[in-house]
Amino acid sequence: MQTTAKSQIIYDTRNFSNSLLLSLYRNMLKPRLIEEKMLILLRQGKISKWFSGIGQEAISVGVTMALNDDEYILPMHRNLGVFTTRNIPLNRLFSQWQGKSNGFTNGRDRSFHFGTQEYKIVGMISHLGPQLGVADGIALASLIKKEKKVTAVFTGEGGTSEGDFHEALNVASVWDLPVLFCIENNGYGLSTPTNEQYNCKDLADRGKAYGMDSFIIDGNNILEVYYLVQKLVESMRKQPRPILLEFKTFRRRGHEEASGTKYVPDDLMKAWEQKDPLDNYKQFLLEKQILTETQHQQLVDEFKSEIDLNYKLADEEPAIIPNLSKELSDVYKPYNIEVIKSDSKTQEIRFIDAISDSLRLSMKRHKDLVIMGQDIAEYGGVFKITDGFLKQFGKERVLNTPICESAIVEVGMGLSIKGIKSVVEMQFADFATSGFNPIVNYLAKSYYRWNQNADVVVRMPCGAGVAAGPFHSQTNEAWFTKTPGLKVVYPAFPADAKGLLATAINDPNPVMFFEHKALYRSIKQEVPIDYFTIPFGEASLLKTGNHVTIITYGAGVHWALDTLDKNPEIEADLIDLRTLQPLDTETIFKSVNKTGKAIILQEDSLFGGIASDISALIIENCFEHLDAPVHRVGSLETPIPFINALEDQYLAKGKFETELKKLSAY
Repeated sequence: MQTTAKSQIIYDTRNFSNSLLLSLYRNMLKPRLIEEKMLILLRQGKISKWFSGIGQEAISVGVTMALNDDEYILPMHRNLGVFTTRNIPLNRLFSQWQGKSNGFTNGRDRSFHFGTQEYKIVGMISHLGPQLGVADGIALASLIKKEKKVTAVFTGEGGTSEGDFHEALNVASVWDLPVLFCIENNGYGLSTPTNEQYNCKDLADRGKAYGMDSFIIDGNNILEVYYLVQKLVESMRKQPRPILLEFKTFRRRGHEEASGTKYVPDDLMKAWEQKDPLDNYKQFLLEKQILTETQHQQLVDEFKSEIDLNYKLADEEPAIIPNLSKELSDVYKPYNIEVIKSDSKTQEIRFIDAISDSLRLSMKRHKDLVIMGQDIAEYGGVFKITDGFLKQFGKERVLNTPICESAIVEVGMGLSIKGIKSVVEMQFADFATSGFNPIVNYLAKSYYRWNQNADVVVRMPCGAGVAAGPFHSQTNEAWFTKTPGLKVVYPAFPADAKGLLATAINDPNPVMFFEHKALYRSIKQEVPIDYFTIPFGEASLLKTGNHVTIITYGAGVHWALDTLDKNPEIEADLIDLRTLQPLDTETIFKSVNKTGKAIILQEDSLFGGIASDISALIIENCFEHLDAPVHRVGSLETPIPFINALEDQYLAKGKFETELKKLSAY
């Protein structure tokens, strides 16, 4: 750090006390000195990577100091000042950066990819955009709880090109969420300059397009940052609404240190060095005799001593010793299901009615449970599952959403951070592709990464047989059974649907809940009227026999039942898996060891589906008991066609009987 001869930035102290002015300086100086230490450690090979925020400290510090300590901030990887201003112990930060157990992620993620409820900070993931929608969810929870709090979230100018940015701004605007969207416009997205990132004069202009106030701030002027942010958040607490801020600043080091800055013109770099927020502010304080060189040196010595001491503590901490049991047990938040049995009378209801009943009873049981989805409020959803919910539970808990699956999944994550459960309805399971990133990268990995569970159920109306074509007929469970951290449920009967959905909502982990559309109004069953739950990971043995084991789920269960009715000579164990993650391997292996033959039926196209993994598990665990090769039956390796004749040809249903007979006769 070097002092400019005269401040290049014009400061207005307004009525700020000298104590506040010095506090702003202290809070900028500390992260700068830590960064200088980190650059030395990087060269020494003591850390593996570093994303520098040198020259951008005024934004992190100004925003953080303007917020209350109990208000959430979602920073990026150049916002060290957020973490230090919130007074996170430095030894824990050093442990985090070195992958030690005293960090925040147990060595499972690096740098600033972590959160901490204690300090109300939610770190980023590398995909950048999802944290914007998560901020929406935290702000929504604050409104629901009537807390009058603001949530601040950071992104760079490059991140504003992601769809999540636009979805999050739109949702925040439509719902009047008190989110402060902070864009650090620092000149380059890695090596790509701003004129190749967007084609508007100022990114703040995008706020107008979404119906929100927006402001441009000199991101290197700590007093302007602090004053305006403080003024705005005070207003937002009284009148909840989103505001977009564009901080003009510059990234003076590489995207990360290995990248370098050769792509930056020398004169541009020099110009921004003259605008250094710390050097200029120091010079201003010296000129106003608010700070002396002696005081400055005392601060430097104090911070360097603190930094060295805390680095030593972290460095002396033993390296993490891999613990297989701990790794596996930390993928999901522990949950001991409360098995609730119903002694009430039963009534014959359809599959779709069972889903609706379960949702309604869960809304009564969990007083702040939120349901979100397209057209689910006044309209009751495209399948009318939530018809009447708006009147019964109110608009704060039954939320129509814009068509933005990604942001709504992220909102669910934000609600969970604030301790609120949510159910997100994908209008069709096919549309989960638009929310795929936050499902598999945010919901699935958060508990493993930093012990924050995602208490979100994603309802997935799925499946063919209704002539809906390639984009409304997929059964895409294999996309999610592959992802550690997600639970996957796929019932075939109304009673199972009702009980398993109740369990899914109770479970604090993310659950993908598949509901086959062709079963909605075609399958009826006697179902208990009252609330009840069914444990995950327990398959249902629907039929017993010694000839063959049939393993299936969803609509496949009914195809198998029809086939067995037509072929009474085939004596089969028929296993309805009910849940695919967790998978009841015990029931599978016990049956296959008894019958010696196994056939797995799935509606999804065959290659890469869950049938392949179940087949492999059987071969690995039951090989000595097998009397025939394991058979798999799935649909064609094509997209799902629309017209009935082509759809019938596509589906596995048409070939299951033939394959079952072949296996039985083997």
